[in-house]
Amino acid sequence: MSVDRERVLRDAAALLSRKATASMDEIAKAAGISRATLHRHFAGRDALVKALGGLGVRQVEACVTAARIEEGDPVEAVRRLVAEAVPVSGFLAFLYSENQLFEPELMDEGWNRIDERVGALFRRGQEQGLFRIDLTPAWLTEALYALIAASAWTVQEGRVASKDAGYLVAELLLGGMIRRVEQ
Repeated sequence: MSVDRERVLRDAAALLSRKATASMDEIAKAAGISRATLHRHFAGRDALVKALGGLGVRQVEACVTAARIEEGDPVEAVRRLVAEAVPVSGFLAFLYSENQLFEPELMDEGWNRIDERVGALFRRGQEQGLFRIDLTPAWLTEALYALIAASAWTVQEGRVASKDAGYLVAELLLGGMIRRVEQ
């Protein structure tokens, strides 16, 4: 029987976004395969998490593309990006916490592409006088990621309704970064 590796990764991501400490047995069960089959494709949890990192890059790149962040008003582009990213926030929160376990260069190429596109959005907003210039695009990018991850954790804990998460992320981020003109 052939195993669809991408489906296994998606099933693992779905479980790990709800239960970050899931065992390999639990992951195999969620994917509908045996633990032995899971181990044939991923030698251990580290190998699985590294493969999930690649899936995360692909998902976030798809979110960035779907949000069309290079188009239109930067404020609205941020809102579109948050709206696209929040549905996968649980998985992103898992990756955000797990990435501390691995050497940075393993995923840098993909995340660097994403960071450059998101940073360009923030730079464009700064150049148009919309976003504060005392907050670097790199800082705003990291703040965005952290808020998206935090939204997943608060939804999972039942402290925020999932339908409200995107609004809360976008408004908190924009509220801190929009340039206020002194009168």
